[in-house]
Amino acid sequence: IPPYPLVNMPESGNCTSIINLRYQDGTEGSPSNPAKFNNQDYAQLKDNSLRRRRLFVDNTFPPNNQSLGDLEGLSRWQEAQVEWLRPAVKYLICFYFLLVSDPVFCSKGASRFDFDQGIVGNCWFLAAISSLTFKKSLFGQVVALDQSFSDYAGMFHFRFWRFGKWVDVVIDDHLPTLNNQLLSVRSKIGNEFWAPLLEKAYAKVCGSYADMSAGLPSEACKDFSGGLNKNYELQEAHSAGHDVELWNALSRATKCQSMICCGTPQKGLVNTVEETGIVDAHAYSVTEVTEVHYYGSKVKLVRLMNPWGKTEWNGKWSDKSDLWIRVSPEDREKCFDRNDGEFWMALEDFCYYFQILFICCENPNFIDGDVTSQWKSMVYDGSWVAGKSAGGNVSYSSFETNPQYRLQVSNINKEEEKDQNIFLSLMQKPQQKNRKRVRSYPIGLTIFKIPPGTPQGRVRSSFFKRNSPIKLRQLYTNDRDLVEPHSLEPGEYVIIPSTMKPYMSADFVLTVYSKTEAKIR
Repeated sequence: IPPYPLVNMPESGNCTSIINLRYQDGTEGSPSNPAKFNNQDYAQLKDNSLRRRRLFVDNTFPPNNQSLGDLEGLSRWQEAQVEWLRPAVKYLICFYFLLVSDPVFCSKGASRFDFDQGIVGNCWFLAAISSLTFKKSLFGQVVALDQSFSDYAGMFHFRFWRFGKWVDVVIDDHLPTLNNQLLSVRSKIGNEFWAPLLEKAYAKVCGSYADMSAGLPSEACKDFSGGLNKNYELQEAHSAGHDVELWNALSRATKCQSMICCGTPQKGLVNTVEETGIVDAHAYSVTEVTEVHYYGSKVKLVRLMNPWGKTEWNGKWSDKSDLWIRVSPEDREKCFDRNDGEFWMALEDFCYYFQILFICCENPNFIDGDVTSQWKSMVYDGSWVAGKSAGGNVSYSSFETNPQYRLQVSNINKEEEKDQNIFLSLMQKPQQKNRKRVRSYPIGLTIFKIPPGTPQGRVRSSFFKRNSPIKLRQLYTNDRDLVEPHSLEPGEYVIIPSTMKPYMSADFVLTVYSKTEAKIR
């Protein structure tokens, strides 16, 4: 990848899929050829295990308390009682729990109703899994569905998008158990194991099960897709009268099978159940939106799923609400009175009781509604090195030393007001293997328009003294993924990712999404 790329953007096409220019050739890190996490080759390891007739044991994520981590709410005495058992070996999980059926990896396809949350505080991750089950092609990319307990070697593998590339994560199938049940996520039918094994693979990526405690669904959705995240502050959107805009975004996101999750604010203790049935400081998935006719008016409804698999909203339009009696039989069929954690609520109640909405999609079409546009993306790996390329924000004289990316915009849709033709995503790579110990710096993006005739290559400090950024107010954030939409007029620009202060060494990934066809040179 050239250090200072140029992006040309001719006229748009009609395909709504995202085209990743980095991996067109199927190189390592592409969906078809993921990189090997911890340099573990699944096919080779499985072949060795079968040939030696020994079940695989993953020494990089061993079945002991090191992989469990220091779980909140689990006493030292309980930690000592944890047993790591396999699903398919005599005297282990299926035998130990007196399950009648043999273990299966995935029975009759994956569903949001397949699992319940365990004692690990990873509702954010399970809400993302629930959303992932709606996107079958992407689910098959993350969860290789050709796996089974036939030709058994005691191992499985899963794929995640991690900071610019897909990685293949190998695990053994030892699962932590306590008091005759799986310690964490568990299957509702008992003998299905895709969800507990997927959770274990992600725990390995995070460092331990304990390192999965607390987080945002957008993090897992990004790791399931490499897609673009968009967050909405719900009470702000509702109070500002932007419900129509929010509803349109939800409707578009649902139609394009985006992963949609949301979260409630923390009012007291985490996971406190309010009188309404809503859980504080808790993540949910959004599984559908619809409109029903109620006394001549249309009511906008949002359907949500609690990862606990139970505990539901009990207000208006809940499963037992009398309002369902007053709608047409067709609309009434949308409501199921069952204690499965899924329920409907009106949009205004959703905005009142929930704090934030997360939408993640492989392309940005759900944001601006231009569903016919083709998007292309390019991913760049970069580094801020103290004393060399970590120049800090624009107020520092060292700003010019930051990495620079020159972008050539050739057109913008004049018929669409403030056409958002460029999206930028900046991710700071972790400096620690354990997710909870990750140290991150405030990061930001600064963009300047380059006047015609400016020499190619790096722009120097004199340029920054004479010109102002296109956004006068520069925001820096500790968020894992900084996403910025832009409406850029035709011309040349320079994109400068930076930390807020100089001498902050870190690696990053910059993704440029262009609404029209892009060429890198």
